[in-house]
Amino acid sequence: MGALDNTFGAFLIGVVISATLYGVTCVQTWYYYSRYPSDPWYIKLLVGAVLLSDSVHQALITHTVYTYLVTDFGVAADLGKLVWSLIVEVLFNGFTALMVQSFLTMRVYRLSNKSIIATVSVLSLVIGEFILVVIYVAKSIHMTTFVELATLKPLSMSVNALAAAGDVLIAVFLCTLLQQSRTGFRRSDTMINKLILFSINTGLLTSICAVMSLISISVWGSTFIYISFYFCLGRLYCNSLLATLNARKSLRGDSRDENMSLSLQGIQKTSNSIGTSQRVSSMIFFWQRVWLIESYQRLPNNISIKIDTTQEYVRDEYSSATELKSAQAV
Repeated sequence: MGALDNTFGAFLIGVVISATLYGVTCVQTWYYYSRYPSDPWYIKLLVGAVLLSDSVHQALITHTVYTYLVTDFGVAADLGKLVWSLIVEVLFNGFTALMVQSFLTMRVYRLSNKSIIATVSVLSLVIGEFILVVIYVAKSIHMTTFVELATLKPLSMSVNALAAAGDVLIAVFLCTLLQQSRTGFRRSDTMINKLILFSINTGLLTSICAVMSLISISVWGSTFIYISFYFCLGRLYCNSLLATLNARKSLRGDSRDENMSLSLQGIQKTSNSIGTSQRVSSMIFFWQRVWLIESYQRLPNNISIKIDTTQEYVRDEYSSATELKSAQAV
């Protein structure tokens, strides 16, 4: 082992940052349950399960750092021994990543019109990562020293590599599919731009954290710097899920604030865009399209025209979609 600064010092910093992110998780969870009481039961169950897994993980790493820095304080020989909670926490981090990445994989499946190729390619990375986590825990649970644990370095690197690859692939698929769903309408395209940016941002932090953990264990394998990054990974996954769910009303509110007017000639374009917009309905946003024709008021009184005003409320896959259509004769 290296010096205390880059071993147990990095260990302690990772636990402190992880505890801070856990506080953000709790606030976001409270916000979700208070703002979205009508969400389907399985989404509420998913949020509860992720919070539970995150809480157990935080308790385990707190127990680990307390054991090394308080219980075994002054006993140098014990610092080289493994504490059981340091091994078990890897499993709960894996549980959190599995649930969140599976949730995002389902979004890829629905947005891609149930594409088997896209879904399987993402799901294979997600499941592969969890299998490696289980193998890592099964092999390391019987080890007693950090020297023995170092023999599993290739396996640990593989876990981080698959985590980063899965996050990047999910973000790429979501952004590509959203880009293909553009309709030509300013409001919908603006909303798609926001969703693309949101998809990149939510996957960026987890990808960076996994990559930094991979780089740390490769370059500074004798230190615990990689462990500090891995401690925070589960917390970032949890907050990524909650941010995705909690942003829905904000995105819908933004769509209401924008106004869009179309000329009579522009109405012909909508028939071609409806099929495309259905692909976007599986994402987290509220898309309202209104056909407004203001010039009819200036027409002579002896001309009668019929104006079809269509309002579409396309909600995410966890809410029912409602379309209200009305015809007015002037």
